[in-house]
Amino acid sequence: MITTLDKNTALVLIDLQYMVVQLPLVHPVAPVLENSAKLLAAFRKAQLPVVIVNVNPIDSAASKTRKDAQRHSAGGALPDNALDIVPEIKVLDEDIRITKETWNAFYNTQLHAELQKKGITGIVLAGIATAIGVEGTARGANELGYNIAFASDAMTDLVEDTHVNAFKYIFPRLGEVGTTDEIIEKLGR
Repeated sequence: MITTLDKNTALVLIDLQYMVVQLPLVHPVAPVLENSAKLLAAFRKAQLPVVIVNVNPIDSAASKTRKDAQRHSAGGALPDNALDIVPEIKVLDEDIRITKETWNAFYNTQLHAELQKKGITGIVLAGIATAIGVEGTARGANELGYNIAFASDAMTDLVEDTHVNAFKYIFPRLGEVGTTDEIIEKLGR
């Protein structure tokens, strides 16, 4: 349940790019994008910062480590539009743009510095995948002391169990969970 949002809160949208939205997701992507776009419009109306994150894992150190899990790899090259944010998410010049190489949008990027310049103390997280980019970024945000709100209806994952696990066990330990509408309602207060 969302009890409050900090006065200086930013919206952070994770990996709403062509390469990611076309993966075999456990929930339909259209409502995730629709709710993310609603959050985007509400944050802009409230004149609060928006962060648009995409991922480019090709040639990152993390992409070269041994793993048991099946890799979702483009074989070293990505299609031309793979990193582009989908058109449902209208990106503006004033948005903070972050390209990450790993799950955590704070790791080895300028995200924390950009948020600190704006006096941001809280973030609202949404995007894909729940237990990868969103959870990885949430863990980094928690370590840096941000108050976090999770938009439960603006996320999905590749695996139902990991999606449920994040919402049941991880997110409540890192912040507060609510719907897009609940978050937007708190923006006005």
